[in-house]
Amino acid sequence: MKALLHPAAKPLVFALCLLPLAWLTWGAFANTLGANPAEHLIRAAGDWTLRFLCIVLAVTPLRQLAGWPALARFRRMLGVFCWFYGAVHLLCYAWFDMGFDVPDIAADIAKRPFILVGFLGLVLLTLLAATSFNRAIKALGAKRWQALHRAVYAVAGLALLHFFWMRAGKNDFGEVAIYAAILGVLLAWRLWRRFSPAAATRRASAPARPRARG
Repeated sequence: MKALLHPAAKPLVFALCLLPLAWLTWGAFANTLGANPAEHLIRAAGDWTLRFLCIVLAVTPLRQLAGWPALARFRRMLGVFCWFYGAVHLLCYAWFDMGFDVPDIAADIAKRPFILVGFLGLVLLTLLAATSFNRAIKALGAKRWQALHRAVYAVAGLALLHFFWMRAGKNDFGEVAIYAAILGVLLAWRLWRRFSPAAATRRASAPARPRARG
């Protein structure tokens, strides 16, 4: 699609990615977030982290299936916004639930498994966001950079487990099942692309890389 290559496309996507934050900020000031606005902000930021994770993982399938290679232009931005909403999720928890009491936060993370796995997922996501730029790719080398960024699948698993354990207290797994289905389809598509007979044929027909001479 030519629209994806338009100079205004990236600023527009950037603005759209900020809309959830703008909506939540307005809701906090307008007092429209319900009886427990702090809990609403924490959970909404977590929900948007999961949504952006699904969007990021959907870029490659959409790009290949729909024939829209220009979608790749937005993957880095979407990945950074996924980290951003995860950081907002943690910030809201640290502020509204724990009052920025660092020892209490550390003890709570160690004590409650669902917070621990969520924190580990955000640590991995922070590492991916910090190495998402061209200088990091050059410093690490393409192969090591790609291997590192496959950790996004671990992030997806940890995020889903975090959400599952959080909802287990209320025995409410409807949304968990929806996210699990979406992430399952996206990951299954990648496995199929990697291990299908067509993929083996493509690898076999690819030109051999010249070996470095000692």
